Formats: sequence, C-alpha cells, structure tokens
Amino acid sequence: MGCFGFLKVMMFVFNGIICLAGAAILGVGIWVKVDSGSILGFLGQIENAPAGLSQVVNVGYLLIAIGALLLIIGFLGCCGAVKESKCMLLLFFIIILLVFIAEVAGAVVILVFRPLADELLQKLRTAAVQDIKKDYGKNPDVTGLWNTTMTTLQCCGFQNSSDFVDSPYYKDQNNQFPPQCCSDKSSPCNQMAVDTTITGCFPKILNLIDKNTAVIVGVALGIAVLEICAMVVSMILYCRIKSMNA
Repeated sequence: MGCFGFLKVMMFVFNGIICLAGAAILGVGIWVKVDSGSILGFLGQIENAPAGLSQVVNVGYLLIAIGALLLIIGFLGCCGAVKESKCMLLLFFIIILLVFIAEVAGAVVILVFRPLADELLQKLRTAAVQDIKKDYGKNPDVTGLWNTTMTTLQCCGFQNSSDFVDSPYYKDQNNQFPPQCCSDKSSPCNQMAVDTTITGCFPKILNLIDKNTAVIVGVALGIAVLEICAMVVSMILYCRIKSMNA
C-alpha cells in the first residue's frame, strides 16, 4: 500500500469514527426531544434527584447541533476519501478550517481583550442577579434551572446567598433562602441558618476552570492538532486526485 492508499484508509477510519459518534449524539439528542416524558420519568425515580429536571430536555438542542455537524464532517471525509471526490474533500477542508478559525478567534478574544471579557462578565453578573430577583420563585423555568444548577454544583446564587434577597421566593417564604443555601439542605432557612461556606455558582465555575486549566488547554491543543492533521491530509488527497484527473 502506497502513501496515497494509506492516507485514504486513515481518512476513512478517522472520519468513520467521527460519523458514528455524530450519528449517536444526534440520535440521543432527537430521543431527548421526542421522548422527554420517558427520560424525565426515569430521572424522577433517581434518589435525591434535583428539582427542575425539565431543563434536561433542553440539552437535546445542543446534542442535535453537535451531532449534525459531526455527522456532516464525517460523511464528507469518508465519502471524499473512498470516492476520491474533490468536491467533498474541499468541503471537508473548508468546514474544518472554519471551525479552527472560530476556535482561534475565540482564544484571541479571551487573551487579547481580557478587559472586555471582564466587562462582559460584570454585565453577566448583573443580568443574572436581576434574573434571580425578578423571576426566582415565580417563573418555573428560571426556578428549576437555578435549582438544578445549585444542586449539581453545590453552590448558592450567582455570587452568594444575598442574590435571593427581594426575590419572589424570598418574599413568599417569609424572608427565607432556598434549601441549597442552608446548613440543613432539606428546607428553606433564614439568614442565621445560611451556610456561609457555600460559594456562589459563578465563583464555583471559575474555580473549577482554574483547577482544570491544564486539562482544558491539553484537550484544546489536542483538538487543534487533529484539525490541522485532518486539513493537511484532506488537501494532500485533494491535490493528488486533482493531478491524477488532470
């Protein structure tokens, strides 16, 4: 087997795995959206299941988008290599290139425009706190989302428990805070019984990112290397097929 044949096989195997993964993710996403009742019924039987499980089905949209993108990329790579299609290989290259550019642009924005990112985070904090004070305890979707987030991350509010002051929940519960903020997690509590060791959800997420920075950077670099390799191989095959058909 020559170099050209080896690259075709590698292109087929690599993109075949991507295609299967994309199909599986897409299938799960569709299942989550179509048969959400069964999923919620199953999750509801889990002991100590968090409140707001209805928010789980919204993940289906993300899974469908990711699965569809992977399925398209894998299909173009596989068929382009097997059928020696210049059009498919070129489309594969363009899609991977666009994804790579978007990732690099995102990294540049984060690193170069850090003050802008900090300003956006401040606006996010203000919007999140206003959201809590306006709708927590009144809007079922907002309440369920925050309950699920706080229970999963073991946090309280966006920044701290004070975010709930003057919220509909706080007023309806006679100036009490959600159970996730309390020393006793089984019931709401007043200011005296709030667990001060529990941080807000936003600081908790930042802390998790800081602790796993090396892993995140490693995964990002690994994905970038794979994307570059995929672009190089697809362009080599494209140029070789073009020269063979000339």
